[in-house]
Amino acid sequence: MIDTWRNKRLCSLLGVDYPIIQGGMVYNSGAKLAAAVSEAGGLGLIGAGSMTPDLLGDQICKTRSLTDKPFGVNLPLLFSHARDAMDVALAEGVRIFFTSAGSPRRAIGPLKEAGCTVVHVVANPALAVKCQEAGCDAVVCEGFEAGGHNGREEITTMVLVPECVAAVDIPVIAAGGIATGAQMAAAIALGAEGVQIGSRFAATVESSGHENFKQAVVASGPGDTQLVLKSHVPVRLLQNRFRDEIQALEERGASSAELAEHLGTGRARSGMLEGDLDEGELEIGQVSGLIDDIPPVAEIMRRLLSGYEEAVQQMNM
Repeated sequence: MIDTWRNKRLCSLLGVDYPIIQGGMVYNSGAKLAAAVSEAGGLGLIGAGSMTPDLLGDQICKTRSLTDKPFGVNLPLLFSHARDAMDVALAEGVRIFFTSAGSPRRAIGPLKEAGCTVVHVVANPALAVKCQEAGCDAVVCEGFEAGGHNGREEITTMVLVPECVAAVDIPVIAAGGIATGAQMAAAIALGAEGVQIGSRFAATVESSGHENFKQAVVASGPGDTQLVLKSHVPVRLLQNRFRDEIQALEERGASSAELAEHLGTGRARSGMLEGDLDEGELEIGQVSGLIDDIPPVAEIMRRLLSGYEEAVQQMNM
C-alpha cells in the first residue's frame, strides 16, 4: 500500500516518497525537524516566520548538512522581512516554498522565475481558486482545527477539503486536526492528495520548541485549545494565564487595538521557544488532545504510515 504513493502527482511534484508535509511552525520548525522529516521520506519545512534572514540562511545550510533529501521553506508573506527571507532562501538554493498569510501573487513572480514549486495555505475554497489562477502548484487547505493563526471563516477540515477539491484542479493538501494515520486516510478519502501536519511534529525530539511547551502539549486534553483574538489576528492557543486574560478582554468587548496592546510583542517566542507557560503564546492545534508522548520524527512517520495502512485495510473489509 505504501509504495502506491510513488505514483501520486504530489509526491512527484515535491520529490518525496510519502505525501506527508511537516508544518512550518514558528519556533518549532528548525533545521533538525525539517531534516528529520525529509530523511524519513516526507517533506520537511523550515519555518521562516520566526527567523531573521541571516538565521534562515544558517538553518538552510544546517538542514542541507543533515539531509540530501528535498526540503522547503515556509514563508509567511505578511512577515516584515518576507522578501529578504525569500531572497536568502533562493540564494541558498531552496526551490520549494510554502507561502501563507497573504496573497501568493506577492511572491509567485520571482519564485516561478527561479523555477520554484510554490504551495499556498488557504482557509476557504475561493482563495484556493485564486491560488490556482495565480500559478501555484498546489494548495494547503487548512481547517479550523489547526494550531497557530487560522482563517476567520472557521471552516473545519472535513468540510474544507472536499470544497477545495471540487474547486481546483491542482493538488489539495489537507491540514488541521491530523496527527494519525487514520486521520490521514480520512483526508485522502475526502480527495486530498497529501497532508500537512504541524502539532504532532511540534511534540517530537527534533522540534526546536522548548521542553516545557512540548510537555504542556502532552498534558493537554480535549477542548484545551481555543481560537482567540478573532477581531485582531485569529490564533488557536493552549489554555494558560495569557489566554485567559485575552478571552476576558474579548468577552467585555475590547477593541482590536486593546487586544493588540495586551498581546504586545514576543509572546510566541516566550511561550514556545523559551518555555514561559504562563505569559507566552502556546500555539497548538485541537489534535493536541491525541498527543501523549514526545518521540523522534522517524517513529512518528512509522506510525503515520502503518496507521494509514491499517485504516485503509479496515475500510476495505
